[in-house]
Amino acid sequence: MPKPLMPSWLLSFNKKVTNRIQGVYAPYLPPLAVVVHRGRRSGREYRTPVTAFRSGRRIIIGLPYGRDTDWVRNLLAEGRGGVERLGRAHRITGPRVLTAAETGDLPLPGRYAARYMDVLVAEIEV
Repeated sequence: MPKPLMPSWLLSFNKKVTNRIQGVYAPYLPPLAVVVHRGRRSGREYRTPVTAFRSGRRIIIGLPYGRDTDWVRNLLAEGRGGVERLGRAHRITGPRVLTAAETGDLPLPGRYAARYMDVLVAEIEV
């Protein structure tokens, strides 16, 4: 399992400041997107800006903070969520975290990202 690329203090800053700013334009400006997920305990809906690539009916999201971030844990626990990309909302199902060794059939951007970090892959309902 790759070590997170970003320091933990940056995660906190981004969660409180940067995500609020990026959340305004991320659903419209590729390769950014917004993942919509429910809190595991609170049941509250959250929106997290991410960098995402689409390949057919799959969405591939790099995990620069690792697989233990709240939004990843929320998606994995729920088994579904949503993604807003290019101004459109889609449901996602079957999220799973892959390591570089498991990304053989992903397109080049997904394989490249996985060389440096884990990636989350989910199916998109069109």
